[in-house]
Amino acid sequence: MNRYEIMYIIAAALDDESRDAVVETVEGIIADGGEVVSTERIGMKRLAYPILKKNEGYYVLVTFKAPADLPKELDRRLKISDDVIRHMIISLDDEAVA
Repeated sequence: MNRYEIMYIIAAALDDESRDAVVETVEGIIADGGEVVSTERIGMKRLAYPILKKNEGYYVLVTFKAPADLPKELDRRLKISDDVIRHMIISLDDEAVA
């Protein structure tokens, strides 16, 4: 299993319960084929530039272990989510090589 990290931004308009549901959904997708190592809720921050006419977002950072095909599925599902306005998945194993 490879190590990955995902940072995603949840729409600021969501209440706490909806925000928690999004975090649990993402962790559930990861847990289906991998293992969540840690989840860090960074919190509400102002965006560097407007995304979809929004100026703030709730940042979450998740470190996880998964097979190579899981990040593709996670990326696909987050792209169609209305609650996640931006996300980025990186491989931590590639950093050790560089």
